[in-house]
Amino acid sequence: MDGKKDYREELFYEPKNGYDAMDAGERALMERYCEQYKIFLDGARTERESVRSAIELAKLHGFEELTPETSLVPGSRVYYSNRGKSLLLAVIGEKPLSGGMNLTAAHVDSPRLDLKQLPLYEDNGLAFFKTHYYGGIKKYQWTAIPLELHGVIALKDGESIDVCIGRDPGDPVFTVSDLLPHLAGEQMAKKLSEGIKGEALNLLAGSVPYDDDGKDRVKLAVMSILNSSYGITEADFISSELYAVPAFEVRDLGLDRSMIGGYGHDDRSCAFAELRAILDIEGVPARSAVCILADKEETGSDGVSGMKSQAFEYFMGRLCRAQGCTLEDCFANSLCVSADVSAAFDPNYPDVSEKRNAAQLNYGVALNKFTGARGKSGTNDAPAELVAKIRRVLDGAGVQWQMCELGKVDQGGGGTVAMFMGNRNIDTIDAGVPVLSMHAPYEVVAKYDCYMTYKCMAAVYAIEE
Repeated sequence: MDGKKDYREELFYEPKNGYDAMDAGERALMERYCEQYKIFLDGARTERESVRSAIELAKLHGFEELTPETSLVPGSRVYYSNRGKSLLLAVIGEKPLSGGMNLTAAHVDSPRLDLKQLPLYEDNGLAFFKTHYYGGIKKYQWTAIPLELHGVIALKDGESIDVCIGRDPGDPVFTVSDLLPHLAGEQMAKKLSEGIKGEALNLLAGSVPYDDDGKDRVKLAVMSILNSSYGITEADFISSELYAVPAFEVRDLGLDRSMIGGYGHDDRSCAFAELRAILDIEGVPARSAVCILADKEETGSDGVSGMKSQAFEYFMGRLCRAQGCTLEDCFANSLCVSADVSAAFDPNYPDVSEKRNAAQLNYGVALNKFTGARGKSGTNDAPAELVAKIRRVLDGAGVQWQMCELGKVDQGGGGTVAMFMGNRNIDTIDAGVPVLSMHAPYEVVAKYDCYMTYKCMAAVYAIEE
């Protein structure tokens, strides 16, 4: 090398803030995309609502429900709703599925408080709902905040009743009470994880007694309101799925409006990115594009609507049989992006991250070669060849990306659906939006990273081989 020349720019890898290279035209596109995302996030507080909203958007973009009578030809746009809790969409490409597909997989469930199957009780003149928290949460974050109640009640006669209390500005909300600091000496002396017990996460639901002389008068009054509103009795809670979620509006955050604050960025920021990208496909792609909005990721991806479910094979099997190819050949030649969020570096808590390998806000879509915990336990660990291919694809499409990992080696870690796709013999890598305050009732993402994640998904769908 010539000793007089500075080779740093040529030889070093230096991630850059995306705004340094963003022109006014692309910034306008970013703002437009993020306004669409905010609308989606505001109306999708649960996995069922996410799937419902996604289907409505898909129908507006020419997607039809996959049925045994559906004719599948290049350009066909189909979807399959798995029990209303997960969703699969496909645009059939020019090349046969035996040569593989371009696949993205996100999840639409988020941490929350689930009502127990017999939740309503009265104690000392107050009515409460017992809950069982869902996913990894810091329990103290769910006290003393407004909460909404969303979900479904399935009756014995086969009817299902949708429930949404607290979303409308005129609705009442719920909360989990907490101790006043004046009396919380013992509580605050405990470890943070022990300050609030799971069995103490009870929703305050009412305080006015029913006008009679019997017992449980406040419980009866609350139950009578539910009966008059929904026609249910206490036994109907047994066949219900009711979730308490934060009653916070999705808002621009920061004086420069560069960020978005809201509930459920993990993982609906990635789910919307891949959904919007498949809706925006024009004409017939070279390879078939498939989008998955899965459920149950926050609890391990088990169950009929989780990514371990055979529902994916059921959907893809129907597509493959229509082309006379095997599912095994399709999977072996496919590429998948596990679209899940990553932990953004937080300067307030620098000790848990290794700065050189941490995602940063405004640095673009975050790629994770591996996730898992400590010694890469429970990880997919994408092959180097796949990482190189994704680098080439994203650079060619003008997508700003950053490589990262989820915290310091011995700090902890986390997982995504990537390993379940890898276990199916599908080359898979993680990519998604960096998030501050992940799993909290109010999470933060950067608009720039959301937009680059959308561009990443669009670029993946456009891969030709």
